[in-house]
Amino acid sequence: MARTARKLLETASARLAPDSRANRLVPRIAQGAAGLGTLAALALEQRWVIAADRRSFLHLAERSVSEPEAAAYFGALAEGEALAAERLGAFAAACGVDEERAQGHEPLPGCQAYPAYVAWLALGGAPADVVLVLTANFSAWGGYCATIGEALRRRYGFTDEACGFFDFFAGPAPELAEQATAAVQAGLDGGRLDEARAHRHGRLLQSYEAMFWDTLAQLEPSQDRS
Repeated sequence: MARTARKLLETASARLAPDSRANRLVPRIAQGAAGLGTLAALALEQRWVIAADRRSFLHLAERSVSEPEAAAYFGALAEGEALAAERLGAFAAACGVDEERAQGHEPLPGCQAYPAYVAWLALGGAPADVVLVLTANFSAWGGYCATIGEALRRRYGFTDEACGFFDFFAGPAPELAEQATAAVQAGLDGGRLDEARAHRHGRLLQSYEAMFWDTLAQLEPSQDRS
């Protein structure tokens, strides 16, 4: 029986789901134990990630002109990054980051490996493969954002506006999910999706995601590291 896109997306998300113990920082934020300086670094690194990812998604949309379902998905992602960027400023300000500090920030290589690989995928990845990979990765990212948004309110006293960046990614996105399903189905029907290749990309992307959080976790006081 032919595999459906919906089933393939569910399987990929499950196979690529990170170990719940791998992320050391999000649990610290959930407990209110992460320092404000680390939260500020998260905001500063995300400025770079969002700008890079938006350019990558726009390039993917342009490359996918012959695959309209994938092009629509990537276009929606690019629009989402623009909206997320608007919300990030309030979080950064709540962490004590002003524009001068933001402009002078030197990005951390371990945090920027993720968008660098997304850019690599944007240049040469098969669009249907990339849709599958990104959708699987976003499943874990959305969970992290939900946890952080709740913790910022309960543990750090941040306002709803300051948590808006994380609320944006934590909330359901049924239209985006439908676009992803349509793009993956079109890739399957057209023989343009390679599951083994996509899984390889997904494994690497998830590793770079873990590197992002681990790099930030290393900014915490050494006596608190496990």
